Amino acid sequence: MSPSDLPVEEVLDRATGPRRAEADELLAIHREISGEQPVVWAGRIIGFGEFEYRYESGREGRSPLLAFAPGPTKHTIYLVEDFSERWPGLMARLGKHRASKVCLYLTRLTGVDRGALRTLLEHSYADARLLARHSG
Repeated sequence: MSPSDLPVEEVLDRATGPRRAEADELLAIHREISGEQPVVWAGRIIGFGEFEYRYESGREGRSPLLAFAPGPTKHTIYLVEDFSERWPGLMARLGKHRASKVCLYLTRLTGVDRGALRTLLEHSYADARLLARHSG
């Protein structure tokens, strides 16, 4: 994955209706937590900060430290691997969501506990920074 020159507004505009205002809210939260300016990665992901990684297999690449992708039907938030197992208490407080290994899917922010979301993002960002220092 790599950063692009695509304007952040163009990606934010992929969220429509009430999700567009939610995308702005997610942008503000991610910016506050990371202290970084947003950059579009892979043409659709809004990332903050970056790190290089290298696996024992030799595979390597670059990734944002914190990221999300707004969309017409859901917001995808990219977090550290196994985040839901790491912080089950936060996940229980979060509200309606779906989760995979590294992605948190929120259809809407309505009903989402903003404090739990912010803390989850803060924990993920801190862990990603630690991993970045120890990889490579």
